[in-house]
Amino acid sequence: MKNALLKMHLAVFLWGFTGVLGRAISLREYPLVWYRTLFTALILLLFLLIFKKISKISKKELGRFFVIGSIIAVHWVVFYGSIKFANASIALTCLATAGIFTSLIEPLMLKSKFNYKEMLIGLVALIGMYSIYHFEIKYALGIALGILAALLSSIFTVMNKKIVSGYSAQLVAFYEIGFGFLFLTALLPFYLFFQPDIRFEMNSMDFLWLFVLSLFCTVLGQSLALSALKKLTPFTTVLLVNLEPVYGIILAMIFYHENKELGVGFYIGISLIALSVLLHTWMMRKERAVK
Repeated sequence: MKNALLKMHLAVFLWGFTGVLGRAISLREYPLVWYRTLFTALILLLFLLIFKKISKISKKELGRFFVIGSIIAVHWVVFYGSIKFANASIALTCLATAGIFTSLIEPLMLKSKFNYKEMLIGLVALIGMYSIYHFEIKYALGIALGILAALLSSIFTVMNKKIVSGYSAQLVAFYEIGFGFLFLTALLPFYLFFQPDIRFEMNSMDFLWLFVLSLFCTVLGQSLALSALKKLTPFTTVLLVNLEPVYGIILAMIFYHENKELGVGFYIGISLIALSVLLHTWMMRKERAVK
């Protein structure tokens, strides 16, 4: 359990850079994610070929990977949309609402009992999110996209819990991200029809930051998270992911001085979200002590 928690914390720390890198890249959300999925899939394929870790997958499992990969791709698009329409701090904080979504979705999808303590803890995070929305109404669209990203995050986390145990983390990540790239490519003509002026040309710095984003935040981060998910519950995983805003906000303040863009409501909200993480950690320790 300790090893799994350590892996998940490291993954979350790496994900904390996604907001900063997303703001640094000049591309809009769709081309940004299109390149991210492409780079990530190629890096993972190279890794699997070198270490000979590619194994056969049944058609049924490939179908599941396609669905999950498509959800992940859309999750990234709306997440980076949240950054573009608000800022990195807002987008990262919105992901904390995933806890309340997971407490409802996990029992339904995994056919387990509802954990009302987890639902209450998730509600604390939701109240924190409402505080941010109430006081930062100028970022309404960005917040709405961020909450949608949180919902999608909780869905693919629960779905991954059902399949990760039988495969290596890198193999799962390759198929999911690869299918995510194919899904976005299939939708590209429709996107360009409605957004004909969106550019896909990268400058040298875009290429550098996209490579860093793909290699460290995606390949390494996703591999660590999928490996940890074999030992952790989806709700625990999502609640640990709530620490991502903490790392991301600190980095955004260092690189972009986003603290000057945010009011008191944001800090009240992020405090409630941090409280939800502490309450869940305390609950886990208490349950282990009883056992």
